Amino acid sequence: MKSAALTIALDIRIADAVYRLGGAATLPQILAEAGINPCKLHDLRRVMRVLTVSGIFTVQQPEMAAEAPGCRHDEAAVYKLTAASRLLVRDKSSTTGQVSPFLSVHLFLTPWRESQMGRCMQAWFRQDQQQPGPSLFALANNAQTIWERAEGDAAAFPFNNAMASDTAFLMPIVLKECGEVFHGLTSIVDVAGGLGGAAATIAAAFPNLKCTVLDLPHVVAKAPSGTNVQYVAGDIFENIPPANAVFLKVRPTPDICPIICLI
Repeated sequence: MKSAALTIALDIRIADAVYRLGGAATLPQILAEAGINPCKLHDLRRVMRVLTVSGIFTVQQPEMAAEAPGCRHDEAAVYKLTAASRLLVRDKSSTTGQVSPFLSVHLFLTPWRESQMGRCMQAWFRQDQQQPGPSLFALANNAQTIWERAEGDAAAFPFNNAMASDTAFLMPIVLKECGEVFHGLTSIVDVAGGLGGAAATIAAAFPNLKCTVLDLPHVVAKAPSGTNVQYVAGDIFENIPPANAVFLKVRPTPDICPIICLI
C-alpha cells in the first residue's frame, strides 16, 4: 500500500502541488493544483492517509469552529511537506539548478509504476470526467467487476475462498471481543453471508440462536449440507427474511478493515 501511494504521489505530482502552494494545502487545493478532477477527492484522501501514516506527509486537523461553512472536516485538513516528501518534489530543481532527488525515488518505484495496476492507477486518477468512472479493478481487468472476475476464473482469482479465509480469521475475534451483542437474540440473518462461515461460527457459539444466511441463488446452491444454519436464496434489495437482527460483514475498500454491523 505504501508503494502504491508513493507511486500515485509521484505520478500525479502531489508533492509538487503542495510545494507550489507554499508547503501546506488542503485536499481540494491539491486536486486543483495537480489538475485532478474534484470527483477524485475521497480517493485522494485515502492515498494521503497512507502517506501520512507512513510519515511521507504530515496532516493538521482543523478546529471544528475554524472550518469554512459547507466544508467537510476531511476537506479542511491541511497536509504539509516533510523531509521525505520533499524528495518527491521536481519543481525545486528548476529553481536551484541541481538534479532533483526525486529521480532516485522514481527509479526505485519503477517496477511498481510499470506494473499493470500502477499504470491503471495513474490513468484512473487522470480521468477527466465528472463521475468517478470505472473502478481501478475494472480498468486492470478488462472492465470486469470483482464478481465477474471471480466467477469467470475462480482458480486464478479465488475471491470467494479469500473471503471465507477472512471470515475464519475474523469471527473468533468478533465473538471474543464483542460476543455480548448476540446475547438475548433468538434469530439472526446474515445478509450476503456466502457459504455461511460467519453464521456457522455464531451458531456454534450460541446453539439456541437461529442463524439464517441470505445470498443469491447461485451462491446458496453451493452451500454445505448438514449444518445448523438455514440458507435462503434471495436478493437483499428485494426481501430479507424476518429475524431479531441483521448481520453484515463488509470490506468496503482495500484500505479499510472489515466492518461488522448488527442491525
